[in-house]
Amino acid sequence: MRVILGPMEGVLDHLMREMLTEINDYDLCVTEFVRVVDQLLPNSVFYRLCPELYNNGKTASGTPVRVQLLGQDPNWLAENARRAIELGSSGIDINFGCPAKAVNKSRGGAVLLQDPQLMYDIVKSVREATDPRLPVTAKVRLGWDDPSHCFDIADAVAQAGGDEIVVHARTKVDGYKAETIKWEYIRQLKDKVRIPIIANGEVWNYQDGQRCLDTTQTDALMVCRGALNLPNLGNVVKHNATPMTWAEVLALLLRYSEYEIKGDKGLYYPNRVKQWFAYLRHEYPEAKALFADIRRLNRAKPIVEVLENAHRAIAA
Repeated sequence: MRVILGPMEGVLDHLMREMLTEINDYDLCVTEFVRVVDQLLPNSVFYRLCPELYNNGKTASGTPVRVQLLGQDPNWLAENARRAIELGSSGIDINFGCPAKAVNKSRGGAVLLQDPQLMYDIVKSVREATDPRLPVTAKVRLGWDDPSHCFDIADAVAQAGGDEIVVHARTKVDGYKAETIKWEYIRQLKDKVRIPIIANGEVWNYQDGQRCLDTTQTDALMVCRGALNLPNLGNVVKHNATPMTWAEVLALLLRYSEYEIKGDKGLYYPNRVKQWFAYLRHEYPEAKALFADIRRLNRAKPIVEVLENAHRAIAA
C-alpha cells in the first residue's frame, strides 16, 4: 500500500514536509499549489514553494516531492509544468479540488470540475509538454455539487493521458463535513477508469484507513488534515504503528520551533504554531489545554518557553 502526504495551502509547507517525512514512511509528497495565470513563472517561485528541488526533488529523508500547479490556461500550465520538471520535480500534479472561494472565483481549483472539457485540455497539454517517464496526476473532488459527475471528471483526466488521479470523496459543496464522505463512489470509479486511483478524505487513524481501502478497493491513500492532527499518521495507516504520545509531539513541536524561528520566519512563527495546535487539539486533549496558554502570545520566545516548560514537566 502507498501512502501519500497531500498538499494543504499555507499549512503543509516544506518545513512540515521535512519533519513529517522524517518520522513517516511516506511514498510521496505533493506541494502546496503554484498558482499559474498568464506567464511562465520565474525559477524563484518554484524554489520558494518547493526548496526540495535543490535536493533532486526529494526531502532530506529521501521522499520524492511532486510540484502541484493550479490554474485554468492549458498552455501556461504546460509551460510551467515543463519548468518544474526541468528544475527537478518528480512529476506534476494538477489541482482541480481546491474549494476556496478566492481560488474558485479566479477560475482555479474545484470550479473546473464543472468543465471536464477544459480539464481534459489542461491535462493533455501538460502531459504533452513534459517527460513521458514522469507522472502527470490530478487531484479532484467528486464534482461541484453532484457526485455522479465524478465519472466524466475522471474520464477526462484518463483520456487526456493522466497517469493517476487522487479523488477526495466529497463534492465542492460538501466542503469538509465528515458526514458527506462518499467513498463508495471511488469504488465505482475503479470499475470504469483505467488509471490508478488514490483515495482521499476522512482518514484519521488505522481503522479509517482500512475501511477506506476496503470500501474503495484502492491500494493507495492520501492523507492531509489527519497528518497534522496525528503527526505519525502515515505510519499508523501504513504499518499500524502506535500513535505518537503527547511527550513525543511536544518534542516535535520544539524541533519545529527551531526550524521556523530561523531568519525572517520567526515573524510568522506564532501564527504557524497556533495553526498547528488547532489541528493537534482534535487528537490530543493536552494540546487544547496548552493552546489556551499560548493563544494570546504574539512573539516566538514566550511561546517556546511555554512549550519547553510543558516538555520538562512531562519528563520530570
